[in-house]
Amino acid sequence: MANGNTQQNISDIKKELRANMNGVASAAMRQTDDYRVNWGIELPRVHAIASEFEPSRELAQALWNESVRECKILATMLMPKDEFIEELCDIWVENIRTDEIAQIFCINLVQHMPYASTKAFEWIATRTEGEESTSAQHIAKDQRENCGYLTLCHLLRRSELNERSAEEFLDQASSALNNRYAVKALQCFASQSEENEKKVKKIADYL
Repeated sequence: MANGNTQQNISDIKKELRANMNGVASAAMRQTDDYRVNWGIELPRVHAIASEFEPSRELAQALWNESVRECKILATMLMPKDEFIEELCDIWVENIRTDEIAQIFCINLVQHMPYASTKAFEWIATRTEGEESTSAQHIAKDQRENCGYLTLCHLLRRSELNERSAEEFLDQASSALNNRYAVKALQCFASQSEENEKKVKKIADYL
């Protein structure tokens, strides 16, 4: 497992990414403006590459700063969870531009953090902010909201929301039904009990 300096590790990672690029997938994915570079490498192979390197906050941060799909995925795998402080989480979430990275960010990092619930509710409240925004800011706001509901899905599956938080979640999600992750979170909530199912049905019936 590599544990050299950050720049050498970044160089080695990029060599591996080039060697493993999926030409067809990469060509299709390059049609969007989401990344400067997208090698089209499938997730199992990215996981295999991550296993070759020691987790490191410095390495993970350097990878996250790259406008490269696979580097951002690797960053979420190589960031030591006990070093992913709340302030750094706030910075990273602002750089998410795709649903895929939002999902991986929440699965690999956010759901495991002690501040996961706090961040989730901050992010789903994003839609209530009414300031004017550019296209890039709008995308960032959408992805913050996505990350909020994705994180709540994980917390709901583990029954980690108290009654007060559950009521706040229902209130926010009922006004965000155009967001597929809000709908998914409501489905997770409904599956927990008959009482929860009734609450979600009331929302649907009201609409």
